[in-house]
This record gives sequence, C-alpha cells and structure tokens, in this order.
Amino acid sequence: MLQIHIMGQAYDVPEGLTILKALEWAGFRLTRGVGCRGGFCGACGTVYRLLGDYRLRYALACQTVVEPEMVLGQIPFFPAQRPSYRLESLQADEATLADTFPEILRCFGCNTCTKACPQEIDVLAYMAHAVRGDLPALADASFDCIMCGLCVARCPAELVPPNVALLGRRLYGRYVAPRAEHLRRRVEELEAGSFRQQLTELKSLSRENLKAQYEAREIEA
Repeated sequence: MLQIHIMGQAYDVPEGLTILKALEWAGFRLTRGVGCRGGFCGACGTVYRLLGDYRLRYALACQTVVEPEMVLGQIPFFPAQRPSYRLESLQADEATLADTFPEILRCFGCNTCTKACPQEIDVLAYMAHAVRGDLPALADASFDCIMCGLCVARCPAELVPPNVALLGRRLYGRYVAPRAEHLRRRVEELEAGSFRQQLTELKSLSRENLKAQYEAREIEA
C-alpha cells in the first residue's frame, strides 16, 4: 500500500494502480472525468505534484500509475473559447485560422502548452503552423491530440490549442487532403442498401452469437 492525496485528503491505496483505479479504490464514484479508460478520449485530465517537488505534472488518470505521496487534482473539463463557424463558409487559406482565433497571435512561445501535454505532442510547434496557416503541417502535428484541455488550463496567453488544431484538421480534411476513393465507394454501397440484409441479420442475433461473430471477425492488415 502507499499513500496519496486526493483533493487534499490522504488515502492508502494499493501500489500499481492507475490514478483512475486509485480514485475508485478510495471510494470515489466517477461520473465525470472518466471515459474510454484507454487513453483516447481525454476525459481524465489530471494535475499532480509529488511531495517535496515544486513541479506541477500533467497526466491522463487512466494511463498513469500512482506514486507515493502523490497530490492529485483532476481537471475533467476546462472552459475554453470555441467560436461558432460553418465549415462550408470558410476558406482553406492562411488567414482563416487567425480570423477565427485571433488570439493565436498572442502566443509568445513559452512552451508551457507542450510541457502540459500528456501525449507529449509538440503543441507549440503545431500552434506555430497555425499562425503561419500551414494546414497540412498543423493537421499532421496535432493528429494525436485527444482534446484533454490541459494545455488550455496552463497557457498564460489564454489560447485554446486543441480547438485551433481541430479547425485546422477540419479545413485540411475538407479542402486540402486527397479524396479517399475507397470511402467514396463504401458510401455509395451504403446508400444503395448493399448491407441492409446483413444488418438485419446481425440485429436478430443473441448477445452471445453477436459476441462470437465479433471475436471471429477478420481484421484487415
């Protein structure tokens, strides 16, 4: 067993648990700040310190193992600016991101956003791509962002890198990226009802048979 501190209260929890499981062991019933449990949804953003260490650390609670004398505080949601826009009315040019998020020009390169990222994404680099309006580079550099918001919570210039990156990827996907021919064909097949009979058969299966089919499925290389 080891001792950790959750919202200022000390708890003894088994060694080897993730922060998320330690919270549950301590008796917390998680209705917020928990999602996929696999490091993909960004719902369990957490900040913590280790006793005697001045540094503030950042993590996803589902991916990080507890350490002795860890002092925890979760940030499952952080209110970030998210302007309304219609993608169809925007242009994929270098001015669009700055027009939609003019605050990105306030970035002074402190790199706190990168230090806060639990995915170890170079957030400062993709924000630099956003300032330059380089959509392909922005989309590539921010691809692994899971929108946890920890960089937003820490930015002294009050920027919103995840939302900037999301708009950049949307613009890139709609206007710049080559069209996926296999996706177009599959959409046409769906619209033509090619899989209607298979879906009807699947919906008629019992839970056990459906699980067996899922486990026996052929996975593409």
